Amino acid sequence: MLKRKHLWWDELSKEEILEDVKNCDMAILPIGATEQHGPHCPCGCDAYNAKGLAEKVAEKTGAMLLPLLPYGSHPYHHWYMPGTIPLGYETHTNVLCDIIRGAANAGYKKFFILSAHGQVSTTLVAVHKLGLEGYFTLSAHWYDLLRDNQTALETPMTHADEAETSMALYLYPQYIDMSKAVDDGGECLINDEFMIKPGMTPKPGQMYHFEGTFARPEYIELKSGVIGHPTLATVEKGEAIVEKAVSLISDIVEDVMERFPAGVQPPVK
Repeated sequence: MLKRKHLWWDELSKEEILEDVKNCDMAILPIGATEQHGPHCPCGCDAYNAKGLAEKVAEKTGAMLLPLLPYGSHPYHHWYMPGTIPLGYETHTNVLCDIIRGAANAGYKKFFILSAHGQVSTTLVAVHKLGLEGYFTLSAHWYDLLRDNQTALETPMTHADEAETSMALYLYPQYIDMSKAVDDGGECLINDEFMIKPGMTPKPGQMYHFEGTFARPEYIELKSGVIGHPTLATVEKGEAIVEKAVSLISDIVEDVMERFPAGVQPPVK
């Protein structure tokens, strides 16, 4: 449970951080993106989702929250879309590694990169680069923990859709205008039966949706910027998504903390 007076690293003094690490040396780095999310949602959706999930996990587990990273890397087909500000793959990978290295100087020994945006192309590389240096680092994208959408969603998770809009209605409704929500989407370059959609359990013969150049560029393909059915979104669905994701992430964090108490370095190297 939380013992310090504030959740976030940047709200604390150096002395307070050095005292807190004695109780819990696991830190969560929430990462999002600055990316268009259709006419009804703000471009900060992914960052706000990461922040909302991370705060609830920290309240439950006591893990330190490193300052939110609001910029991310993007699949090739997200690039050039107005409203989206992507970081290059090398830039984002290096930023993630530098943040973890810096936090380790205060004594933190376990790290969890919590992503609310599809950026496995960089998070996986960062985790393994850090592993070579001896850092214990986990990374997860919240939607991939929710196998088969165990939250009463009617449609698979995609982009600015039922799932993300529901989370937004629950976490930051002041930024959402449902009167502008439209259902939309593009057409894959291969049969979508061969792709694992976000948050779904893989089936034989399927590839992860980032394992190929499956999509046309969004700035050409999409008029609204939406892929999915945001008109189906509700506050209740958003609450169910958040609570389920927080529970699953907290279970992982608490297990690591139990296996390796404060001061104990997991034997990565």
